[in-house]
Amino acid sequence: MSAAAAAPAATRRLLAGVRSDGRALSLAEHRRVYGSIEFDHPELIAAVDRAGLRGCGGGGFPTAQKLAAVRAAGRRSVVVVNAAEGEPVADKDKVLLGHVPHLVLDGAVAAARAVRARDVIVGAHPTVVATVERAVAERSDPKVELHVVAVPERFVAGEETALVRYLNGGPALPTFTPPRPFERGVRGLPTLVQNAETLAHIALIARHGAEWFREVGSPDQPGTTLVTLSGAIRTAGVYEIPTGLPLSRLLVDAGGVRGDLLAALVGGYFGAWVPARAADVPLTDAALARFGAALGARAIVVLPRGRSGIATTARILRRLADESAGQCGPCVHGLAAIADDFERLSRRDKTVDRNRLERRLAVIAGRGACRHPDGAVRLAASALQVFA
Repeated sequence: MSAAAAAPAATRRLLAGVRSDGRALSLAEHRRVYGSIEFDHPELIAAVDRAGLRGCGGGGFPTAQKLAAVRAAGRRSVVVVNAAEGEPVADKDKVLLGHVPHLVLDGAVAAARAVRARDVIVGAHPTVVATVERAVAERSDPKVELHVVAVPERFVAGEETALVRYLNGGPALPTFTPPRPFERGVRGLPTLVQNAETLAHIALIARHGAEWFREVGSPDQPGTTLVTLSGAIRTAGVYEIPTGLPLSRLLVDAGGVRGDLLAALVGGYFGAWVPARAADVPLTDAALARFGAALGARAIVVLPRGRSGIATTARILRRLADESAGQCGPCVHGLAAIADDFERLSRRDKTVDRNRLERRLAVIAGRGACRHPDGAVRLAASALQVFA
């Protein structure tokens, strides 16, 4: 998917170096666009903390806390770039690594220096592995060694414990925790797992500082973020926006909805539906919380009037059921049952007991071996509320 420009030029930070011909920037071109970086920034973790940066891959955990936890281990560690992006409607990390890979690598090396890691492993979607390998070949660093690994194209492969398990030679499936990767991860070492976009932001914070980062965005969630916009929108693509931009403004900047807006799925397949009447909601986790949504994977799917929200949700739930890690009953049996119920609802089957369905959702939530069932339950509950 292409990168697009919804934000004003002043807020095109991450995507400032994206070329119209789609070619990835060389290292020399990258440095001309973004400037050089001082990797041994002695106060990088403090700067990231002041910037208020949170993870941009799903959970939204404070980035400085993850950095500090790995550094506090006081021994050799590993940095993993999580760019698996198995979410079917998300493309932002593929755009970053496909167009400006050195920005992500800069952030990964800066983070490695901050946590005393000597190895950086880029776990990338197969479509961008060759581009990242070319970028790595251009670089030389006596203190940090870079490796590139293709991650299987599975929805659950992007969960951090699944990625660590895969890098340790196992299947790309979530593990039962604890320990968390920051305690014992790749090769048993403390491991920092960070989303590709998060590390690209770290590269910019290391260059320009926390105050610069906070010049745009909302006070509680500063900076810009990348959003993959798809569905019934005239110009689909990956957009860089200041956080807090109203959803309705983003849709206008992307050329408008093809038809009338019914709802938008915000946060990807683990997200929640936002109805058309609430389209002015600011795109921040705090504002989206009243819909049970969050920015999450930063993917937004636009649904027009005339399309069935229940049928669309049924198709997504079936996809999530098929992507089950197969490690617990709520995922193996519960998600399939929910998908069955939604398919019957989409056919207006009057034998579906909505009360039983809602009880089933409540039983599944919080009982899975990983967060996969919780994400599916969130989507299903949102659909029942919005498309009742």
